[in-house]
This record gives sequence, structure tokens and C-alpha cells, in this order.
Amino acid sequence: QVQLVESGGGMVQAGGSLRLSCAASGLTFSGYTVAWFRQAPGKEREFVSAITRSAGITYADSVKGRFTISRDNAKNTVYLQMDSLKFEDTAVYYCAADPSAVPGRVPDWYYYRGQGTQVTVSS
Repeated sequence: QVQLVESGGGMVQAGGSLRLSCAASGLTFSGYTVAWFRQAPGKEREFVSAITRSAGITYADSVKGRFTISRDNAKNTVYLQMDSLKFEDTAVYYCAADPSAVPGRVPDWYYYRGQGTQVTVSS
């Protein structure tokens, strides 16, 4: 059974940093494109970042220059380093994985999805 488990969320002051982790079981992450999405209260889930099987990376404009996605295939884990956090980054963050080589920017693109981790940034 495939599981994606996010961790690392929490509460932080504006300007602070957090590192999220997405750990996979039941699949080998190296063969998947993995993405992060987020959903704030009352808003639709939005794309944050993705890393492809060949380590191609893409970011949403709203996080470019502040967030860094990376993967450790040996640990079957993808990370999202979030720096210079802003109040508007507050959301539940989800990871998702798909065997496609193309980094889709909509949640439905991804076959496997995690349950999310809460990130709260206080102003």
C-alpha cells in the first residue's frame, strides 16, 4: 500500500523558516515526479513546487526565491525548505506523487497524495 506522509509543519513567526518532509512507503520516489501543494482556509488548493524524476524543478511565482525543493532518493523523501515565511504562506501543505515525467500544476495530475501538514505563520 502506497503512503505519502508529510511532516515538519508548525507555527513560526513571519521571516522564519520551516522544512517540510514528504516520506514515501510502497513506492520508490526516484521514479516519480513529486509536488507540493497548499490550501489555505476558504481557498482552492494551489501549486507550490515540483521536482521531476530527473531533478527538474519548478516553483510557483509566489514562493520563488524563498522555497527550495529537494529530494533524497536514498531516504525516499522529498523536502520543501521554506525561508522568509510570510503570513500568506499559512496553509495546509500536501505532497503528491505521479510517475509522469511532467510536473503538473493541478492536484488531479498526481496519482498519490498525502494527508497534509499545517503551517501557520504569525505576523
